[in-house]
Amino acid sequence: QVQLVESGGGWVQPGGSLRLSCAASGGIFSIHAMGWYRQGPGNQRELVADISSAGSTNYADSVKGRFTISRDNAKNTVYLQMNSLKFEDTAVYYCNGRTEVIPYLEVWGQGTLVTVSS
Repeated sequence: QVQLVESGGGWVQPGGSLRLSCAASGGIFSIHAMGWYRQGPGNQRELVADISSAGSTNYADSVKGRFTISRDNAKNTVYLQMNSLKFEDTAVYYCNGRTEVIPYLEVWGQGTLVTVSS
């Protein structure tokens, strides 16, 4: 049974940085695409960044140039380095893992709260 556990959230001032981690267990991590999503106050859950099993990355326009997603297959962990944080980055951040072939299954972590405030 695949499980994802996020960590690294917290409070940070605008312009600051945080690194989120997502540790996976119970699956073959290296063959899955991984992603970070977020849900801010009053908003729908949205894609922040994802990374394929081959290492290709994709970012929301709002975070391009500020956030970096990476993965360490040896540690079964995906990271989200967040720099130059803005108030609008405040959200619960969720880790996502999904298969890249049928039947296209996915798993979600429990979320970690990031609060950007002065």
